[in-house]
Amino acid sequence: QVHLVESGGGSVQAGGSLRLSCVASGFTYSTYCMGWFHQAAGKERERVASIGGDGAANYKDSVMGRFTISQDNAKNTLYLQMNNLRPEDTGMYYCATRPKSAETGNCYGDWGNWGQGTQVTVSI
Repeated sequence: QVHLVESGGGSVQAGGSLRLSCVASGFTYSTYCMGWFHQAAGKERERVASIGGDGAANYKDSVMGRFTISQDNAKNTLYLQMNNLRPEDTGMYYCATRPKSAETGNCYGDWGNWGQGTQVTVSI
């Protein structure tokens, strides 16, 4: 059973930094693509960063240059380093998985296996 647990959220002032972690269990970590999602109050959940099947990182434009996604396969852990935080970064952050093809290495299908999320609050 896939299980994701996020941590590392908190309250910071604008310009501050946080590092989120997502510990995965119940599956072979390398067989999935991983991503981070942000959901502000009253808004749709949006993908902010993900790692593709080729290991390349992809970012939402608004976080480019400020957020860095990384993973430690040995620890089954996904990270999101968030620097120069802005008030609009406030919200819940979730990690999720997407299946990876064993033949091609490409990610496919929908994002799923959502964790419980971790709250990030950025004040002026």
